[in-house]
Amino acid sequence: MSPAPKIWPQPDGAPVSCREKLKTLAENHAELAQVMQDAFEDAVLMGVDEAAMRRILAGMVDDLVSPKRGRAAE
Repeated sequence: MSPAPKIWPQPDGAPVSCREKLKTLAENHAELAQVMQDAFEDAVLMGVDEAAMRRILAGMVDDLVSPKRGRAAE
């Protein structure tokens, strides 16, 4: 699994600098990475094609709804 990004960019490109926010972002990254890995492994072990599962997971990311826009990010 990949490590959390060293820089979390804001919309203007400036990095997030608040320690509490950085801590939360790192924790969320680690949790999500583990859940995704577990789901991927389960699917592959149950016979799902690896490439198809990667597309399914990527599609889930593409369908995320922005709390600022109320729809999937563009």
